[in-house]
Amino acid sequence: MTHGMRTDVPISPGGGRDWRDNAARHALLPLRIFLGVTFIYAGLDKLTDSAFMKDAGAGSIGDMMRTVRDSSAVPALVDLALKNPPGFGYAIGLGELAVGIGTLLGLLTRLAALGGALISLSLWLTVSWASDPYYYGNDLAYLMAWLPLVLAGAPLLSLDAVLRTRRRRRTGGYR
Repeated sequence: MTHGMRTDVPISPGGGRDWRDNAARHALLPLRIFLGVTFIYAGLDKLTDSAFMKDAGAGSIGDMMRTVRDSSAVPALVDLALKNPPGFGYAIGLGELAVGIGTLLGLLTRLAALGGALISLSLWLTVSWASDPYYYGNDLAYLMAWLPLVLAGAPLLSLDAVLRTRRRRRTGGYR
């Protein structure tokens, strides 16, 4: 079974693949780049913002969590974060950074995308749950954006593809 490759693709007279097939093969690349760069930026932004990593004060994660606690879908998750707001802030920031790097490099892409989806889900259920109408909450859109990468991974232009090719050569073409 081949992943990500159509076998019924018409070959152009010059012997190459049709441009639409080539575009389809690379369709997830812009999504991967966008999500990878965005999550790296978000992680670095949190990790370098001294005001964010505090229990209280303007712009702190502690104040943000206390603000959204009563309007979140899962107040118990916010209560858990409030036990150690800076620790939770570092966990989210480092998680976003790891997810972004893995996604951008295409290393353990499905796992990175699952991590991104879980971060987006937790933020949607807590921070942006009260958005009205619901589509104003960007965390839901990020959650949906991660799902194609969870399903497909990074079959092209990725370290996963390089490792997969090496593994196939070593095993004589078998997976």
